[in-house]
Amino acid sequence: MNQIKSFTAASLTPSYGPLVIPMTNDYLFRALLQRNNNVLKGLVCSLLQLTPEEVYSVEITNPIELGTSINDKTFILDIKLSLNDNAVINLELQVINQQNWVERSLSYLCRSFDSLQIGEKYQYARPVMQIGLLNFTLFPDQPEFYATYQLLNVKNHSLYSDKLRLSVLDLTRTDLATSEDKACQLDCWARFFKATTWEELHMIAQNNEFIKEAAGTVYQLTQEERIRMECEAREDFYRTQRGIQDMLDESAAKLEAMTAEKEAWTLERKSLVNENQNLTIEIKSLSAEIEKLRKQLALQDQPGTT
Repeated sequence: MNQIKSFTAASLTPSYGPLVIPMTNDYLFRALLQRNNNVLKGLVCSLLQLTPEEVYSVEITNPIELGTSINDKTFILDIKLSLNDNAVINLELQVINQQNWVERSLSYLCRSFDSLQIGEKYQYARPVMQIGLLNFTLFPDQPEFYATYQLLNVKNHSLYSDKLRLSVLDLTRTDLATSEDKACQLDCWARFFKATTWEELHMIAQNNEFIKEAAGTVYQLTQEERIRMECEAREDFYRTQRGIQDMLDESAAKLEAMTAEKEAWTLERKSLVNENQNLTIEIKSLSAEIEKLRKQLALQDQPGTT
């Protein structure tokens, strides 16, 4: 039976029902953080393990005009942030595993670090952090909920510089969240971005005012037709990408199976060749033995031979 949506007085969001747009929609992700700076601040604090008091300024330096038409070629995926007018942060939500995140994140990181103006001293280079919120596991053999990488000495693991940092939040592995991750409520943010119903959002937001505010902003954004249309266009794009990825995976699986079959056939052929060679050698040996016996027999048949 259809139920009429109710609204909570605190956030003016539906109290139940499916979300109109998935929280993993990268356009909605950008729109949310661009529309509500307080939510952006809350997310950054959790990702960097900072208190709200330590963040007096966080600003998106590459904003887009929300609601304008975009496509996959012109849409700016990464969000560039300036933290406390000092550090640079590249923040990106990546939905589909395109098998290039490692190289892509390094490219973003190095490009952002190499931003000194002519005449500026190298010492003035600002710290740069690349943070990816991934809807897949980057390293399946070594899964981790929240991982951070820096330049270290390969022998003694001493830090080379604290001005370069790569972090990856795996939205699919909240089960691996450490006590430290939970203390800064990173697991709550991961569940927020993976939520599919309003019930889930309200449950997650109970103990986090930033997420509660984020839920309200998400509802407002999805009520704006132009923004909702752009979000839906991104969903169409995802479906196309997933279809292509599925075909690639299927083709790769077929290729792997055919390669394995070819290798097995090659091994079998080599085995048959070796077996044939062994048989040839054995035949030659037997032929030689037969010929030897025939000669002996011929000698025995000669008159006067005892």
